Amino acid sequence: MGKYDNFMQRPLSRREMLGICKGGFGTLAFASLFGGFPLLGCERPKKGMAASSDLYLGPHYLPKAKNVIFLYMDGGVSQVDSFDPKPRLARENGEDPRKKFKVDNTQFDNVGKILKSPWDFEQYGECGMPVSALFPHIATCVDDIALIRSMTSNFPEHTNANYFLHTGSGIQGRPSMGSWMTYGLGSENKNIPGYVVLDGGLIPPGGLDNFKNGFLPASYQASVLRAGAEPVANIRPQESVQNLQEQKLGFIKQLDESLLGKMGEVDAVESAISNYELAYKMQSSIPELTEFTAESEATKKLYGLDSDDPHTKGYASQCLLARRLVERGVRFIELTCPNIGTDRWDQHSNLKQGHERNAHAVDQPIAGLLKDLKSRGLLEETLVVWTGEFGRTPFAQGTNGRDHNPSAFSMWMAGAGIKGGTIFGKTDDYGYRVVENPVTIHDLHATIMHLLGINHEQLTFRFGGRDMRLTDVHGHVIKDILA
Repeated sequence: MGKYDNFMQRPLSRREMLGICKGGFGTLAFASLFGGFPLLGCERPKKGMAASSDLYLGPHYLPKAKNVIFLYMDGGVSQVDSFDPKPRLARENGEDPRKKFKVDNTQFDNVGKILKSPWDFEQYGECGMPVSALFPHIATCVDDIALIRSMTSNFPEHTNANYFLHTGSGIQGRPSMGSWMTYGLGSENKNIPGYVVLDGGLIPPGGLDNFKNGFLPASYQASVLRAGAEPVANIRPQESVQNLQEQKLGFIKQLDESLLGKMGEVDAVESAISNYELAYKMQSSIPELTEFTAESEATKKLYGLDSDDPHTKGYASQCLLARRLVERGVRFIELTCPNIGTDRWDQHSNLKQGHERNAHAVDQPIAGLLKDLKSRGLLEETLVVWTGEFGRTPFAQGTNGRDHNPSAFSMWMAGAGIKGGTIFGKTDDYGYRVVENPVTIHDLHATIMHLLGINHEQLTFRFGGRDMRLTDVHGHVIKDILA
């Protein structure tokens, strides 16, 4: 066995594939008359079968999840105000935190007094999981949720923390986790990108580099769909005759392939050809995807599409769209936060007003998504991930806000392969630092990949003289939350 035999190689370029397979096209045409080859992506894989894609590498073992919906809570939800109640904060409210514990340097160096949570907590479900009054709808789903209270991050600032959460590195330029998933597994749908970001109105600090392909082929970067009637610019053909557009695209493809003939393999050109072809297919698939007329009124109400709050209504559309993408075999879907008119979840002041407005926008739609997926049998094969990039301090910034806290925060997962009703990890009496079962971002990535059937140590890409991976040289699967 060679030194690198355990590592996956890059897919063949078009030119290489044509050179190797030129004699087999007649066989493919003949086979298509008899229903196609499932492993070549000509039909949707049956349950338990590995998903297919033009360039997929395939799972290492039988996956629990086929798809991921990543609900990104941009800005950092306060753990002590959402899923990690701390009665001691109420008892010592208004006292000097420096007299109680060591206070780390903060982003804005404006350390106030210990600040109790403005919201009461109650226990929900058969598991008795405590949830604050911020999330009354998500609270009804706790028996399907595995809550991790011991998350940590390496970065206290938004941009680097966002890169770390999305790409496994705090430095700009690495492939995002959605890119890694589609590189490893492909997509079940040839007419929609395998990695989709639903832009609710706020692109997180760090910008679109959170969703880029990095050193992976450019075809693995995310496609961003905006909210509204036209989710993708120019998605509707401008030509009055379809044949005219096809001639234009054919001419562009001819120019690109001519350039390849002169320059050899160039990923930017190969990916451009692939993206032109996919964009052409999206002209019919995307308008159908975003049309909700076939959805029942009960389903729309479940998500909150009848809400008087336009932000709830907007996020409800994104959550319903995420379910429809899952039904169409899209591998990785991320939802960004809605623009509620104030700062994301990043309440350095006015904690109560800001967190309540953000929670009201997302709470019912997320609960509706979980319940809808479950009722359709999709939750057992879809992994739903809810998290921000870090948490917040148990003491005030100024008088009524909270500063960044990378030393402890809460997140949850639900769905495929997850042990619902589970609480994992523990923070100190103030919710400031992890004291039991710390979990890193690399551990989170390793666990998501594990549920998709990927060994995070084996999915690699050769770059810069190294076999690179999402988890770098770190990461352990969080086995205690797995069913």
